[in-house]
Amino acid sequence: MALPAIDPDAPEFTRRHVNLADARLGAQALACSDDFFAAMQRMLNPEPAVFIPGKYDSNGKWMDGWESRRKRVSGHDWCIVRLARPGRIHGIDLDTSHFTGNYPPAASVEGCCVADDDPDADTVWFELVAATDLGGDAHHYHAITQIRFCTHVRVNLLPDGGLARLRVYGTPQFDHTATDAAGLVDLASALQGGTIVATNNQHFGLASNLLLPGRGSHMGDGWETRRRREPGNDWCLIALAHPGIIEAIEVDTGHFKGNYPDRCSIQGAAVPASTPESLITQSMFWPTLLPEHALQADHQHFFGSEIVQHQPITHVRFNIFPDGGVSRLRLRGWPA
Repeated sequence: MALPAIDPDAPEFTRRHVNLADARLGAQALACSDDFFAAMQRMLNPEPAVFIPGKYDSNGKWMDGWESRRKRVSGHDWCIVRLARPGRIHGIDLDTSHFTGNYPPAASVEGCCVADDDPDADTVWFELVAATDLGGDAHHYHAITQIRFCTHVRVNLLPDGGLARLRVYGTPQFDHTATDAAGLVDLASALQGGTIVATNNQHFGLASNLLLPGRGSHMGDGWETRRRREPGNDWCLIALAHPGIIEAIEVDTGHFKGNYPDRCSIQGAAVPASTPESLITQSMFWPTLLPEHALQADHQHFFGSEIVQHQPITHVRFNIFPDGGVSRLRLRGWPA
């Protein structure tokens, strides 16, 4: 089955930055005023919200998101979320998908910066998104013009209702201490700020899954392209979290058995700020970082001595031949 359609109207910040409110990365809903109808943690599910007709639980209609009961007193409902990694916030999506007669008429979002702890009664919050009107069954994108560093956010429903998803797009704080046994940092990790710039196809699985922590949990938890029926090969472009020199590469085809790529290769370069369209053209001529290598089904492939010596790079092009699925890609190296 193909992926749900990606919102064509989503602003650039949703593609350029990491969703720091993604539960897969470690984001957590810590506390809320009320989640009688739908648990607050559902709001952080990275998958598109779904509606299941006829599904009810002991409290009423099951909804895929966070939903409070109908408020009969003054005040408003709120939820505090610890972001997966401290970072600079660039944009927020308040998604009311499938909430039609029960969405909040308005909402606001605040942020705070609490080092090595969680907010308490004395925490000072600052405004990220001022009180704004919401509609039902829709995305509400808000670019953050005054970039603020946050560890937590608080979303306020004015006064109550349901929010299908909260997405907080930002640049994670780079952690030089997040090293492996060899002292290397995964420079492509989403938790560090690695992002997908462009890809030619992601019919069955998003390319951004390549950069997630851990191993894939199933075949849908990876990058998978459609079956190629024409010459050429599939590819994706990755902006590293930090410029660096790659010393170790892992290509994991976990769970891909009858549909793994026959071969892969990687190119890399140090490039100045550019547009995705320009980078696509440039990347065809980037120097080889990892020559073509055969791949196996459902297997972790490790490369070290095969990597071509290079100067610090900022971007890579990951090529698969001719098509197929890869679960994870690790580019471990030294930050420049």
